[in-house]
Amino acid sequence: MSLSLSTNQPRAPDNADDGVWLECIDCGDTFAPFEDVRYTCDDCDGLLEVRYADLPTFDDFEGQGVWRYAAALPFDAGVSIQEGATPLYEVPRLEDDIGVETLRIKHEGMNPTGSFKDRGMTVGVRVAAELGVDRLACASTGNTSAALAAYGSRGGMETLVLLPAGKVAAGKIAQASLHGARILEVDGNFDACLDIVQELAAGGEAYLLNSLNPFRLEGQKTIGLEILEGFLADYDAVPDRIVLPVGNAGNTSALYKAFRELVQAGELAEGDVPKLTGVQAEGAAPMVEAIENGADEVQRWDDVETRATAIRIGNPVNAPKALPGIRETGGTAVAVSDEAITDAQRDLAGEGIGVEPASAASVAGLRKLRSEGIVDDDERVACLTTGHLLKDPDAAAAAGREPEPVSADTAGVLEHLQN
Repeated sequence: MSLSLSTNQPRAPDNADDGVWLECIDCGDTFAPFEDVRYTCDDCDGLLEVRYADLPTFDDFEGQGVWRYAAALPFDAGVSIQEGATPLYEVPRLEDDIGVETLRIKHEGMNPTGSFKDRGMTVGVRVAAELGVDRLACASTGNTSAALAAYGSRGGMETLVLLPAGKVAAGKIAQASLHGARILEVDGNFDACLDIVQELAAGGEAYLLNSLNPFRLEGQKTIGLEILEGFLADYDAVPDRIVLPVGNAGNTSALYKAFRELVQAGELAEGDVPKLTGVQAEGAAPMVEAIENGADEVQRWDDVETRATAIRIGNPVNAPKALPGIRETGGTAVAVSDEAITDAQRDLAGEGIGVEPASAASVAGLRKLRSEGIVDDDERVACLTTGHLLKDPDAAAAAGREPEPVSADTAGVLEHLQN
């Protein structure tokens, strides 16, 4: 089976539950969604996607936030902390500087725990409750652990997070800690943490809520639906391109799924689907390598390093979903330096938008692609920023101005300002 912008609507198999089922993207086998815990195909170990017999139209969406899109999700409601409905900012100076017709910033750092991960957790924790599990677990570069801890706590479940020791920003650890997660610091990188969590999940020790879990991505696809609705409301047209940071490639996969479902429902023409454009840091760019080499698979990078800690990942588990998403939409992928990421973080701050380094990768990537002529000057572009500035206050302080000591009197302050 291949993932493509097909106009064929899915047909429910006999094991569908209320018109919802899981389907392997490799072999096409189907599974009942809530009878057993599973993350990959029983037969071929391929990735799973959630399928629906009835695909929604824009007219089916009502309310606000992630659950405005309940018609496109497995349930009418989830374990919620009012996630979603994040701003789609105008950035006129940055728009002129980069040189595109329209540039909007979708700031997912304005979610309850400060990142896009909340969208996936509101759905994923609800599924965990449906399955009757009582311990949730994840590997994390920080944002997943914060969201899992908050939503697990909200749902009354135990949470376990595995973090690469010394590689996670303090703000994210503080969140997971305060929300009551049990935090294990692993002597290894993120990918080693995920290997361990997958083994724990396979042994029934915990319910995995990394983006390998197909239900996580259902919540995250609402980012794409909000971007489309925002552009349609303001410009009566969808964006030509969506640029987003890539770590585990969950958002790339989720947005592609959202757009495929809209095409299948007849709500979006194939030619109007935004070009999905992924951005990675140069020190952690296996997806970019695969796109540039025309490869069907991503080769794992065992050694990854970047100050953009949220995308310091060498083995993006959702690559089999994300690579077709980039290629089928006519998008691309690009790697940017840490210096370019910091410059973009400052540029966004100049527009009043505070983001952590990984978030700024999208703007850095757009700037690079525009300078290379890959992005045209007449494009309407949305850049996704995934986490709030205070997720990594040390990085923000390093990118900003140093405090200036002055004496404790007005005259001293005025004298200092004249220098």
